[in-house]
Amino acid sequence: MSTLPENALVLYKTHPAKVTRRGEKPEIALPNGRHIKVRPKDVLLLHPGPVSNLSKLDIPPRADIVETWELLAGESVSLQELAELLYDNFSPAAAWSAWRQVMDGLYFEGTPQAIVARDADAVRAEQSARAAKTAEKAAWTAFLHRVETKSITPDDYPHLQDVETLALGRGKKSRLLRALNRAETPENAHALLLDLGVWDATVNPHPQRFGLTLDPPAIELPPLPDESRRDLTALPAFAIDDADSTDPDDAISWDGKRLWVHVADVAALIPAGSAADGIARARGANLYLPDGTIPMLPPAATEKLALGLSEVSPALSFAIEILDDGTPTVAEISAAWVKVTRLNYESAETQLATEPFATLLAIAEKSRARRIANGALDLDLPEVKVRVDDAGAVAIKPILPLNSRTLVREAMLLCGEAVARFAVENEIPLAFSTQAPPADTPLPPTGLARMFALRKLLSPAELKGSPGGHAGLGLNYYTQITSPLRRYGDLAAHQQLRRFLHGEAPLSAAELLTRIAEAGTAAVDVRRVERISNLHWKLVFLQQNPGWCGDGVVVEIQGKRRRLVIPALDLDIWKQISGKTALNDTITLRAIGVDLPRLEAHFEIDRLQKC
Repeated sequence: MSTLPENALVLYKTHPAKVTRRGEKPEIALPNGRHIKVRPKDVLLLHPGPVSNLSKLDIPPRADIVETWELLAGESVSLQELAELLYDNFSPAAAWSAWRQVMDGLYFEGTPQAIVARDADAVRAEQSARAAKTAEKAAWTAFLHRVETKSITPDDYPHLQDVETLALGRGKKSRLLRALNRAETPENAHALLLDLGVWDATVNPHPQRFGLTLDPPAIELPPLPDESRRDLTALPAFAIDDADSTDPDDAISWDGKRLWVHVADVAALIPAGSAADGIARARGANLYLPDGTIPMLPPAATEKLALGLSEVSPALSFAIEILDDGTPTVAEISAAWVKVTRLNYESAETQLATEPFATLLAIAEKSRARRIANGALDLDLPEVKVRVDDAGAVAIKPILPLNSRTLVREAMLLCGEAVARFAVENEIPLAFSTQAPPADTPLPPTGLARMFALRKLLSPAELKGSPGGHAGLGLNYYTQITSPLRRYGDLAAHQQLRRFLHGEAPLSAAELLTRIAEAGTAAVDVRRVERISNLHWKLVFLQQNPGWCGDGVVVEIQGKRRRLVIPALDLDIWKQISGKTALNDTITLRAIGVDLPRLEAHFEIDRLQKC
């Protein structure tokens, strides 16, 4: 199109326009009053004009459009001819209204020079599609109304799938949240599902947001290998753990001269490179949630290997001698059979005055004193255990600082230190746990505020191919060795030791650290999900116990804001507090609500002391 007449009616994109100035780049006026210059190829001539008012172009057809469509079957006509058939004239308004029928695409298609009637099958298909679209739009509008009035039905659940997908972290978009003008975030999706009653507070979306599976590994394990094992069943062995523990993988004994630490012989069934080893490495560690445990290994591993679940259990047993200066050394490592008695901490606490517990406790206390003298950080912070029963009721119980816990902890640390030294002496590549000392920063002098500040200063532990100081533990040599059912790093250490004991070449330090680093990445997510899930269920507990009240201890001060640790919940919050408060002051708090999707708990100060 080389020349466009002034005042001609043209099509620009999908809108009518009027040519106001001719030229190489003609100027056109749009219905909104704007004037723009365009290339001739960007517009389509509909009528030579003159067109006056672009806002008065639409007119209804005077003829039955279906009759016109039927009349033109098999023929090609110009826009002028179609306009005259529909409106008995070829005015700018008739041209535009006729062209709108072509743009609509139901009955006609083509160009202003050649317009054809679509065949009957195509028209029927288009009519059916439009009817379905209209019905879908009406259904969506009705659904939005039910959402806004919180009156959804089970039939509405398909419309909520993208909301649930977003809430679980499996997608990033939600048509419904967009329609409600809400940001498409997992938190908003979670809030909407709660608001509509599709989810209740017992739904914990956080494991799936991190991509963690909630199913145990489904893989068969071979039988124990046919190998000689030392019979230690006559040596009393005790697996001491929490009452609800289901995977005991360590036990302790005293033979009159040496401390024995028996550890589930997991590597006997799961060597490096096996299918189960690959699954465990991908998971990194057991996932401990308040409502259940998801193991990194197939359930059969616990059934066959956990200590004390059967009359006798296969173990890798470490005989540890304590030198005069308190240094533990490995005197013997044996694949063994052990007969283990299971005890919970509370039960063991009542037996500490009897043997062998009295001797074991004395060893533990000396070990702890040695570590503290070597700079160990003796943190005393509140801890709780959160549990959910089958009905969804949440219970929070404090973890008491029992001497039986000290006994077990120190025995495991002695074993880890002794094995680390053994590995160095025998050139067995292991992953050694190290931790840099905290920065030399002024700390509150006493109390919970000091403990809290000190914990914040601690660097994460690092795994290295050679031993280094572990500041938090006060140890110069340390490797984790006593939880191969629960942590992949411990399992990898057992695999190395078994290779050494059988005269086989262990994995190189580089290969071992690569495998453990892979597992460590997964384990970071596991630990993070455990923390977040515990917080989720603590908030559910507060929902289930409205008006809960308890003490908060000031551990940090920033202007008028105070960071409070609530020991009974092992929870810390920030709160604006007017008036004078000092570190370690105790303030009585009352819960006034939670925001479960955003993991926030809200408290007020109980100034009337009604708790």
